[in-house]
Amino acid sequence: MHAPIVVDDSAPHLTMDAPSPDGRVRVTVRGELDISAAPALERTLRRALRCAARGVDLDLGGTTFCDCSGLNVLLAARRRALEHGRTLTIRTAGPAVRHLLTVTGTWPLFTPGEHALNHDEQALRNEVVQLRRAMQTRPAIDQARGILMATFALSPEDAWDVLVRVSQNTNTKLHVLAGELVGTAEDGGLPDGMRQQVTAVLATLPASGAEESAPDAAP
Repeated sequence: MHAPIVVDDSAPHLTMDAPSPDGRVRVTVRGELDISAAPALERTLRRALRCAARGVDLDLGGTTFCDCSGLNVLLAARRRALEHGRTLTIRTAGPAVRHLLTVTGTWPLFTPGEHALNHDEQALRNEVVQLRRAMQTRPAIDQARGILMATFALSPEDAWDVLVRVSQNTNTKLHVLAGELVGTAEDGGLPDGMRQQVTAVLATLPASGAEESAPDAAP
C-alpha cells in the first residue's frame, strides 16, 4: 500500500496515492460525492491520470452518496483515460455508488477487466461513444430532479431518491423516466399516473417537511 501523496484542501475526503510499481494510481473518496465535491474530484482525477502510466483505480467503498454531478466527473475522466490509452476502474464501491451506476447502466464501463488495454482501436472508439451517450442523458436527469424539488418541495437528496425509486418501481430506465417527466412538466404538469408514483414513494420517505407545492396541484 502506498501512502497518500495528495490531499485536496477543499475536499479532505479525497486522497491520491503514489503510483504503484505497475503504473497505476489509486484515488480514494470518502463521504458524499455531490455537486460541491465534484470540482475537487475532477482536479484529483486529472492529476492522477497525469501521474499514472497505465491507469487509475478508484476506492469508493466509503462514498456514502453520489449524484449525477459526481457521475459526470467519473464519465469524463473515463473518456480522457481511454483517449490517452489508460483505464479508470472502480475497485471498491459502496452501495450508493453501485446503485447509481447500475440504474444508469454505466457500471460495466468501470468494471475491472472488462475493458483491457489490449483492445483494438475500434473497441476503444466504441467505448468512447458509449461514454458520450451516457453523458448526454445527465442534463435530463438533472432537470427531472429539479422539477421534483420544485413541485414537491424536496431536498436534492430526496428528489434523487424519489427519481431512482420510481424508476425501479416502474421498471423504466432512469434517463427514459427523466425525459418523460421533463416532457410532461413542460406540457403543463405531471399526469395522474406519474403523480401517483411519486406520491407513493414520498409516503415512504422519512418525515422531512416534503410537501407538494400548489402550482402543479389539480384544481
